[in-house]
Amino acid sequence: MMRKLILAVATLVASMSFAFAQVDVNKADAAALDGVKGIGPAKTKAILEERKKGEFKDWADLEQRVKGIGGKNAAKLSAAGLVVNGKSMDGAPAMATPAGKTSKASKADKPASAASAAK
Repeated sequence: MMRKLILAVATLVASMSFAFAQVDVNKADAAALDGVKGIGPAKTKAILEERKKGEFKDWADLEQRVKGIGGKNAAKLSAAGLVVNGKSMDGAPAMATPAGKTSKASKADKPASAASAAK
């Protein structure tokens, strides 16, 4: 019973860390692509088939060559961790950060508003 519990916890931890990993569309295998939220077996197959013709240059190239990946879908895939040549899509929301992680910017780093600057 204890072994099953430990195995379940280890599996959960491994899947959580995978959820925050970036997957490069030019380097990932089918399993890694399938692991990105929003990519299923059909989309994976389409990506791999197009990649055989040559690597994707950028997000625009990916959108143009793979049917079903448009602007909105590409932004969602980027937010889920998909990257093209190591780059997230411009304008896409950042990947979720693990709980408890915060940015290093503090209130002191933010610029003062015009109203408070005038005082």
